[in-house]
Amino acid sequence: MTLSIIIVNYNVKYYIAQCIDSVMQAIDGLDAEIIVVDNHSSDGSVSFLRKNYPNVRIMASSHNLGFSRANNIGIKRAEGEYILLLNPDTIVQKDTLKECIAFMDEHSDCGALGVCQRHPDGSRAMESRRGLPTAMTSFYKMSGLATRFPKSRRFAKYYMSYLSWEEINEIEVISGAFFFARKEAIMAAGMLDEDYFMYGEDIDLSYCIKQAGYKNYFLPLDILHYKGESTTKSSFRYVHVFYQAMLIFMSKHFSSMSMFLRMPIQLAIYLKASIALCSTLSHKIKKMLGFSGSHKTDNIYYIFVVSKDNLESCRTIANDNALDAEFITLAPEHSNDLIKQINHHKFQEKKGHSFIVYDLSVFSFSQILNKFATTPYDNVYLGTYNPERKLIITHFECFTEIE
Repeated sequence: MTLSIIIVNYNVKYYIAQCIDSVMQAIDGLDAEIIVVDNHSSDGSVSFLRKNYPNVRIMASSHNLGFSRANNIGIKRAEGEYILLLNPDTIVQKDTLKECIAFMDEHSDCGALGVCQRHPDGSRAMESRRGLPTAMTSFYKMSGLATRFPKSRRFAKYYMSYLSWEEINEIEVISGAFFFARKEAIMAAGMLDEDYFMYGEDIDLSYCIKQAGYKNYFLPLDILHYKGESTTKSSFRYVHVFYQAMLIFMSKHFSSMSMFLRMPIQLAIYLKASIALCSTLSHKIKKMLGFSGSHKTDNIYYIFVVSKDNLESCRTIANDNALDAEFITLAPEHSNDLIKQINHHKFQEKKGHSFIVYDLSVFSFSQILNKFATTPYDNVYLGTYNPERKLIITHFECFTEIE
């Protein structure tokens, strides 16, 4: 078998369904398998996936194993020469996986590769490519020098922002949201370190693959990453797990570092964690006292670009959920023309957030992603409508037709 796609799920059944839909289009014609490891979801994910995706291998844990351990379970059962560790809140384009396989086939020195992750507004995610968080690299990032000198190979190594986004480049760290690797390279690296419950395991695995004699690459291919749908980044648990992962990596790989270099980095990590916890606590207290509302639901505007057959369903969902919306209808044969004509500037004039919701019976995932990748604007985000499930997905909420 050529490829095994492993997706760890935790309470995001609609996002993982859309992810699987995009993956199925991408593996058409490939000898591939999809493996889902569910970390004891409570939203009905397992029964939903088993009912709707009988050809996907579903493994349901009786408790939350964490990201590393769950992925390792999938890797052990994977039959593919290549492994893709994929987040459930992503969408891949039709040719993405084929191009990754072709690159791997042509570059025997490549142990793992990553791609360009796009946010729902079309902007690039800086973590798509990174350098190892050595003492000095971490210091330059935490001190702000990396941001001030983004083209400096010395100061900006954390996000490697001096590299072109349009070219293939050798990098050091692959993002765990899309981690495409040779299975033999993962095994040589010792698989994912299960000391990491969540976060940091991708840095560790990237480092170990390089230590095993392979190279890591960045390919200029676009995917969508909603980023963080299965975690709440304002929670105490997130803050603890994220910064704990940084400390694990430091102690594991830089334990021989002199105290003079190690202590300032560890203190900076503790300081950032403390600030994040204080900010989280302040937000929770304000919310409890009624002094702050959710910015997600203030001044949101939707435009639905749908087929005539799906107009009424979308209108019903919009009305049932009190969405401020307008509708554009079209025939599928006109999708290429219309997607070029949609002017995001119109939505920037609206105060707050705007969503363009594309009908998946008319537009392909590739059409939608390419539109947002070529014309990213602030506060204008993509959404999708799945007519089969009568489901609308945005980066912070899902809507279904009320029966």
